[in-house]
Amino acid sequence: MVETYTTDEALTAVGFGRFQALVLVYAGVGWVAESMELMLLSFVGPMVREEWQVSAQHESLLSSIVFFGMLLGSCAWGFVSDTYGRRTGLLFSTLFTTGMGFVSAFSPNYACLVALRFLVGVGVGGAHVFMSWFLEFVPAHNRGTWMVAFSVFWTLGTVVEASLAWVVVSASLSWRWLLALTALPLLLLLPLFGATPESPRYLCARNKLPEATLVLQRIAAANHAALPPGTLTRLNRGESDYECESETRYHLPLLFLLRGTDNDAAMSSKLRSLLSPDMRRWTLLLWFVFYAQSFVYYGLVLLTSQLVDANTSCPPTVSAVAVLFNGEHHPDDAAAAASLYKDTFVTSFSEIPGLILSAVLVEWFGRKATMSCLLFTCCAFLAPLLLRQSELWTTGLLFGARACAMGSSIVLCLYALGVYPTSVRSTGVGIASAVGKVGGVVCPLVAVGMLRSCHQMEAIIVFGAVLCLAAIACMLFPLDTKGRDIN
Repeated sequence: MVETYTTDEALTAVGFGRFQALVLVYAGVGWVAESMELMLLSFVGPMVREEWQVSAQHESLLSSIVFFGMLLGSCAWGFVSDTYGRRTGLLFSTLFTTGMGFVSAFSPNYACLVALRFLVGVGVGGAHVFMSWFLEFVPAHNRGTWMVAFSVFWTLGTVVEASLAWVVVSASLSWRWLLALTALPLLLLLPLFGATPESPRYLCARNKLPEATLVLQRIAAANHAALPPGTLTRLNRGESDYECESETRYHLPLLFLLRGTDNDAAMSSKLRSLLSPDMRRWTLLLWFVFYAQSFVYYGLVLLTSQLVDANTSCPPTVSAVAVLFNGEHHPDDAAAAASLYKDTFVTSFSEIPGLILSAVLVEWFGRKATMSCLLFTCCAFLAPLLLRQSELWTTGLLFGARACAMGSSIVLCLYALGVYPTSVRSTGVGIASAVGKVGGVVCPLVAVGMLRSCHQMEAIIVFGAVLCLAAIACMLFPLDTKGRDIN
C-alpha cells in the first residue's frame, strides 16, 4: 500500500520556519498598504471639506463610496483568487489599488475624487486575499498565534498613516500629497511577485497535486525540514466534517466548472455550497457579525476625527464631566486640527493591546466567547460618550473601544477561516467581508452625518445597539472553530 500524506500533515511536519516568515512579511506589507488606504478616510474628509466647502452629506459620501467599492471588490477578488489562484488575486488587486490611489491624488473636482476613491475601494476589497494566502501556509496548530502576528501589520499601517498625515499637515502640504504617498507602499510588492508561491491548499483543491508537491518541497527545503514519507493526497484521511461530505456533493462539479468557462455557474455553485444545510446558519450569522464589526470598527476610526469637530462646533451638553474639564472653552481651528492628528495617532496604538488581549482570551475562553466578551466591553467603553466628555476622556474611551473592536475583528476573521473549506474559503470569506462592507457604507452616515449635526447621543446609541446584537449573534454560532483543521 502506497503511503500518503495530506497538506496539513506536510505543513505540520515542516513547521513554521524561514519560508513562512518571508510569506508573512510579503503579505504583511500588503496589509500595511491596505490599512493605510482605510485610515486615510479619517483625514481626507475634513481636508476636502475645508478646501472645497462640501456639506456633511458629501463628506460622509467620500467615506461611504470607498466601502461600497470594497463591497464589490471583496466578492470579485475572492472569486478571482478561488478561480484563478491566490497569486492572481494578489497581483491584480495590488495593481488596481495602487494605480487608482495614485491617480485619485490628481482629481480636479469632488465628483472625480468620489469616482476614483470608489475604484480604490474596489482594489482594497482584495485585502482578505493576503490573509487567506498567508494562513494557507501555516500549520493548523499555529494559526491562532500567527493570525495575531499578521494583524500587527494592519495596526502598523494605521500608525504609519496617522504619522504620514501629521507630517503632511505640518509641512503645509495638501491632501493630494497624502493620497499619492499613501498609494506608494503597494509598489514595494511588485518586484518580488515573481518569487511568491501559489497556495498548496489551493492547488490541492484544484487537484493539481504535482504543483502542490513542488511548493511543499520548496517549503521543506527553506525550513531545513523533511516532508512525510509517501505522496500527497487531496483529502484529509478519516475526516468526518464538512469538507469530505461536501467534496462529493458540491465541489467535484464545481471544480469541473472552474476548468471550463462558465464562471456564472461556478459562482452559483459556490453560493449553493455556502448556503447548504450544513453551512447556512454559520454563513448568515457570519454575514451579520461581519457587518456589525465593520460598522463599529470603521465608525470608531471616523469618530476620532468627528468628535473633535463636535466638541468644537456643537453647543455643550449637560455633562458634569464636560463642565469640570472643559468649562466654556472652545479651541480654535488650529488647535482642533492639532487635536485631530494627535488623538488619531494615539488611538491607532490601541490596536496593539487589542491584539494581545484577544490572543490571551482566545486561549482561555475560545473564539466565540472572546468575540462576545470584547464586543460587550467595547459597548461599555462607548457608553460614557453618550454625553460630551473632555478630550482626555474621549481619547481614552475611544482607545479602549477601538482595542476591543480590533481584537474581536481579528478573532472573527480567524473564526471564519476555520469554517469554510479551501475550495470556497476565499469566496466565502470574501462574501462575508463584502456584507461587512455594507456596514462601512452605512457607518459614515452615523459617525459623520449625525456628529456633524450635533446628534452625538443618538450616534452612540446606534453603535451600542449594533455591538450588543453582534455579541449575541456570536453566542449563536454552532460551534467554536478553535483547533479545527483548515480543509
